[in-house]
Amino acid sequence: MRPEERRQGIMDVLMETGAATVEDLSQRFAVSRMTIHRDLDELEQGGFLRKVHGGASLQSSMQFESDFRYREKIATAEKRRLAAHAASMVEPGQIVLIDDGSTAGGVAAFLKDIRPLTVITNNLGVVDALCGTPGIEVICLGGQYSKKFHGFFGIVTEEALAALRADIAFLSTSAVHGVTAFHQDQEVVQAKRRMMASATRTVLMVNHGKFGRSAIHLYTPLAAFDTVLTGAELPERQAQQLVEAGVALIRVGEMTEKTNTGEEAA
Repeated sequence: MRPEERRQGIMDVLMETGAATVEDLSQRFAVSRMTIHRDLDELEQGGFLRKVHGGASLQSSMQFESDFRYREKIATAEKRRLAAHAASMVEPGQIVLIDDGSTAGGVAAFLKDIRPLTVITNNLGVVDALCGTPGIEVICLGGQYSKKFHGFFGIVTEEALAALRADIAFLSTSAVHGVTAFHQDQEVVQAKRRMMASATRTVLMVNHGKFGRSAIHLYTPLAAFDTVLTGAELPERQAQQLVEAGVALIRVGEMTEKTNTGEEAA
């Protein structure tokens, strides 16, 4: 196994487990502990992980946070609340568009009782969740498969989206800075923008931890979405600033929801 393949394998292990010991990695890849230490040093210098005594753990950075295996483990309770609320915005007979995000993808679990529906998606997780469900027609957008994002992207995806229309689109993003959404991958941004253009109504689903962050590619201003869903964990002051900037914000809580005025709804 070449060093770059082994290092990717190490990252795959950390994506699944969060941490690993030098001894475990040495046995798994059948190399010496010294070789693993060199691999970990290289990966740490690249900002991919953090070396700890006797092993390594994931280092928080955009390098790996884009990986769906990492994303699906983050803010799970909040994402489930957002998904449940998003599903309540769907009516039987509609055409629903869902992007590659783990937050938007969570809506799939709540759509099985809202039938009939047509679901268009480039998210392989959504296809797996809904494929074969009676009353739900799944249209899988073609394109080049990305293991990192667990979805399909590229020219084929974008051309397919240009020929389709949806009643509502559930979209996600990796970072929100100020009143603008950002993402670290340009092909993903292109697909998301195409989805916005193909939908009558657009809903951004973003957990509160994504606010105050940035990424290399500008996606779109938040005001471009018909609704922005986030958790009630987003501070009141920050929420009010977004509302004053024209963002149609809804903060979803455990038992109650907060409206776009920033106040709790009954």
